Amino acid sequence: MTAGTGLGATLDDQTLVARARDGDVRAYEQLVRRYQGPMYRLALRMLGSAGDAEDVVQEVFLTAWRRLEQLQADAAFVGWLYRSTANRCINVIRARRPVTDVDPDDTETPRGDARPEHAAEVSAQMAALTTALTGLTPEQRACWLLREVHGRSYEEIAEAVSSSPGAVRGRISRARAQLAEVMQPWR
Repeated sequence: MTAGTGLGATLDDQTLVARARDGDVRAYEQLVRRYQGPMYRLALRMLGSAGDAEDVVQEVFLTAWRRLEQLQADAAFVGWLYRSTANRCINVIRARRPVTDVDPDDTETPRGDARPEHAAEVSAQMAALTTALTGLTPEQRACWLLREVHGRSYEEIAEAVSSSPGAVRGRISRARAQLAEVMQPWR
């Protein structure tokens, strides 16, 4: 690859966003490849359905492409993706209330464990956690997942869910307490 002509993993998000805003489809494809996994995992954990998660992520990236010129700061792209994904998931959850049971087969399972009994226990724990997550409010679920699974800061989460950092801390605290109670048998 010649310097300046190709898109490698070495280009930062801001550069890729600026190029994509100028109509560079390959730059946007690089951003999609970079962030579709984290957005899918967030949507999957929030929704408990692989199909719904795929639909949400596809809508998020399509909308982001269409509205890229509206993004004020190139550095805000990732936060924008998290916010869009979390909000779309919350809308899907609200639209399908009451919450249905989550199919444990739709969730990610650990791989490569040579001990079947350990793999079965971990799988049961993950199924219990997925079920416990459905007991949280959509807002609590979004905040908890963004913090605990995706490692986002309270400020980033507040921006993603259109709330204050204090409200986010409260939602995460309530979510942690509720999850700890439900997951007590696994400790």
